[in-house]
Amino acid sequence: MPQGDKDKYTDKQKRKADHIAEGYEDRGVSEKEAKSRAWATVNSESGGGNKSGSGRGRKESHESARKGGASQSSSSRSAAAKKGWETRRHKAHG
Repeated sequence: MPQGDKDKYTDKQKRKADHIAEGYEDRGVSEKEAKSRAWATVNSESGGGNKSGSGRGRKESHESARKGGASQSSSSRSAAAKKGWETRRHKAHG
């Protein structure tokens, strides 16, 4: 399989890569870099092309989708929300 050939990927993996690439492009990343990042993400989640052989049917890891989000506990998020509310209240009445 030549480098860059996507024949071994399922339709779902191809759609996923297209969707991820669109998101990167919307944020100002070049088309080439967006596609590169998107396929890297698909590979990290699914382990590469799954169309034939032993890899098919293996569960996908969605760890890469969670990496970008803020890893904040609900209690600290609640504390931050309360502090923000107090600040806005004081500024409105100050």
